Amino acid sequence: MINIERTRNFCIIAHIDHGKSTLADRLLDITEAVAERDRMAQILDTMDIERERGITIKAQAVRVLYHRGDGEWTLNLIDTPGHVDFTYEVSRAIAACEGALLVVDATQGIQAQTLANLYLAMEHDLEIIPVLNKIDLPIADVPAVTEELVELLGVDEEDILKISAKTGEGVRDVLDAIVDRVPAPTTTQEETRGLVFDSYYDPYRGVVSLARLVDGELKKGDEVRAMGSEERFELLEVGCYTPKPTALPALYAGEVGYVIAGLKDIEALRVGDTVTRVADPAAEPLPGYAQALPTVFSGLYPTEGDDFERLREALSKLQLNDASLFFEPENSRMGFGFRCGFLGLLHMEIIQERLEREFDLDLIASSPSVRYEVVVDAEVREITNPSELPEFFEEIREPVVRATLICPKEYVGAVMGLCHERRGVSVGMEYISTRRVQLTYDLPLAEIITDFFDALKSRTRGYASFDYEFTGYEAADLVKVEVLVSGEPVDALSIIVHRDKAYYRGRALTEKLKELIPRQQFEVPVQATMGKRVIARETVRAYRKDVTAKCYGGDISRKRKLLEQQKKGKKRMKQVGSVEIPQEAFLAALRI
Repeated sequence: MINIERTRNFCIIAHIDHGKSTLADRLLDITEAVAERDRMAQILDTMDIERERGITIKAQAVRVLYHRGDGEWTLNLIDTPGHVDFTYEVSRAIAACEGALLVVDATQGIQAQTLANLYLAMEHDLEIIPVLNKIDLPIADVPAVTEELVELLGVDEEDILKISAKTGEGVRDVLDAIVDRVPAPTTTQEETRGLVFDSYYDPYRGVVSLARLVDGELKKGDEVRAMGSEERFELLEVGCYTPKPTALPALYAGEVGYVIAGLKDIEALRVGDTVTRVADPAAEPLPGYAQALPTVFSGLYPTEGDDFERLREALSKLQLNDASLFFEPENSRMGFGFRCGFLGLLHMEIIQERLEREFDLDLIASSPSVRYEVVVDAEVREITNPSELPEFFEEIREPVVRATLICPKEYVGAVMGLCHERRGVSVGMEYISTRRVQLTYDLPLAEIITDFFDALKSRTRGYASFDYEFTGYEAADLVKVEVLVSGEPVDALSIIVHRDKAYYRGRALTEKLKELIPRQQFEVPVQATMGKRVIARETVRAYRKDVTAKCYGGDISRKRKLLEQQKKGKKRMKQVGSVEIPQEAFLAALRI
């Protein structure tokens, strides 16, 4: 049995690319958790996509033993993602800890996601240990960033640990600070309660759940119950990651580890559920997690119709591993598929890539859209697909986010200009240091989900950072732009836009489709309409056979007669002909 007084649970939080995973590597090296032959960079980033992109997508829990003069200490470390799209992953990791290492890059200073993660940790009343990383770089501005941290956290300068995670300089002081500053976990009752904060599906062992045991103990062979789903099952194994899975005789209060129940039903044990022993059940479950609200919606369709069931199964398994994913079946011109909800564009991209790699699926994604509220006959309806928008409605409301942007003072004008172009409303502006400014804007979510981040980076030479949180719905002058091909509406290409931008988007769509729709034996009109009014039109020209080639001179009326016959034939063909729109046309139009 472990000594709860000698256990510390902590997570590493930071903005993307500030050195969380590198610091985790050094902590594993110093505590000799990984054998020399197994060492590699970013050892906790286990997915191929994480390594290729150089970002953390999944929070990873690992247990290490730290030996120092006053004995052995058990440290449970959770390395978290830094991108705004994976904030839900960070919030779940924070709920399983008592302390947090707040890592700040000495070359970049405090960024938007640094603040977002800090406020998240403060809400859970965690002990914050500020760590200034990358002090060995020639461009590091240690005094200025230290001043920012002192001002932000209200701590003394000597409380800020100055390290280089790459070289290992100062990292042992981080371990000492964790032991000295982070409080030991506390337990309030004897009955067993464990909070499931992550899960994944193993094809050989079934559902593997990561849990923080708050009270009591769990051991192999115990019959346990999930208090949310009311499912009962027997534990086949309990253990922890060191960082490899290591079976243990039991998990005790205060520990973080995994439990395997051999479940094949993915629905049986969800993230946020509380597990308790059937022999001495707890009366009250632990407070779980607020359900993640998807902000970006897109349709995912298999290119092969037979893969529909495989896609459903793959999405169910991914949802177990990523509780913020939402999906429901959908049918459109692109076939049978699923309408999926994501926390952002990167989240959507990662999910699609994981489905294609891990489950060998070939997918097409529809244009990303957001959820709107429509008032019809005083009743509020939610729509995620433009084709669901009724012809007549009293009001339409769009989702609005509160965006925090941090940039050097010389780029303030460029950032303000971008926000105003995207219909943003300024909320506030403050200097967080003599060099850097924090801008706060209310922005429509639909305006930022596609290329806002790219435009922000290009206008500020990569120096700006960006974070946002959903605040609610606001009424706006929005319209549906539909695309008609040969007079037939194409639902998959319809979009909801602000009235001021409808003409430009309609024009761009029709021009792109003109290039991509193959020519027929007859003219094909491509129109963009707003209500009953056509706002843009292009024509795909017909193939034309030279029917006059056999006329070698003679009267002009002979040529005219042949052309008139051709005209009648084309007219008849147009009445019965239908236009096939290739998938490339859908994909290219969706990128506009």
